[in-house]
Amino acid sequence: MKILLVEDEPQLLSVVRKGLSESNHDVSAALDGATALQMLKTNTYDVVVLDVMLPDINGIEICRRLRAEGNNVPILMLTALNSSDNIVMGLNSGADDYMAKPFKFTELEARINALARRASQEPKPAERIIIADLEIDRRTKSVQRDGQPINLTAKEFRLLNYLAKNQGTILSREKILDNVWNINFDMNTNVVDVYINYLRNKIDKPFDLKLIHTIKGLGYVLKT
Repeated sequence: MKILLVEDEPQLLSVVRKGLSESNHDVSAALDGATALQMLKTNTYDVVVLDVMLPDINGIEICRRLRAEGNNVPILMLTALNSSDNIVMGLNSGADDYMAKPFKFTELEARINALARRASQEPKPAERIIIADLEIDRRTKSVQRDGQPINLTAKEFRLLNYLAKNQGTILSREKILDNVWNINFDMNTNVVDVYINYLRNKIDKPFDLKLIHTIKGLGYVLKT
């Protein structure tokens, strides 16, 4: 099993890494959030063991970014912050399990194995999403409609991907901001409306069938 261990305490990281390696797991390690995110962009892991309190990007933010990008790797949060509020925050950010320090290594390994086993039984997310004549390739991050390639910026693609993954579901501006921009809702920002307009000009305007719809007072939905 390929495991990414993200932990800024070198001694703890060394102990956990040694224990997992002795159980024949392939363990990679990162001491900070930025390194972890870069490793997750270029490698595939079966499970991520993620500390919350990191020196740069905290574990909650890392988890939110991964889920917003469509990365569903199983995540076990490992942290000294063990209050109910912190546990709820961690799980709501997209973590699959939450374990408090100090911990028993045998329990940690058992939870890692359970997450990997559960993930192996779940259907893998589709690499392509097709809605009417719109086709989104999540692997190559390319989009075409009616066979015509459509060039999108990275942020436009993330927004379209989020709308498409939730096709038929009305998404509020708050949800879109949280999942695409990873920022809290701000009544004074119109960034969502601006980017929806960008997408409409590229995705809908040249075609008769409109896919992006405004639901007044509620948000936006992608549907036929």
